[in-house]
Amino acid sequence: MKRRFIVELGTGTDLHGANMTKAAARAVKDAVSHACLCGLVEILGRTSFEGILVQADVYVPKPEEVDTQALHALIPIGDREIRVLQGGMQVPGLEVACFAPGCSDIVMACAALTVWVDDQGSAD
Repeated sequence: MKRRFIVELGTGTDLHGANMTKAAARAVKDAVSHACLCGLVEILGRTSFEGILVQADVYVPKPEEVDTQALHALIPIGDREIRVLQGGMQVPGLEVACFAPGCSDIVMACAALTVWVDDQGSAD
């Protein structure tokens, strides 16, 4: 049986270009950077990351534009499950031609990473 070990939140933006993958990746990186999983070793006695699932729920205005494989690569441990859902925020910004000609929108993504641990025999 898997149980939730930690839930960590992150946000990410693309200030020029409205790139959904860039904003989503920054949100996932932000959540990962806040999570120290020392309890896996110090409390559960784990010596490997087998039986760990990291579920990433990422919210952006246009989920169909997100490259989920790029997000998989940002999660450093365990099995990965990525769900990209409708949400986040898109607002008018300022066009800076050298960054994204013809586009001025700012995109914000939100991510929730849930680390699930298989509690069958916690110590490896």
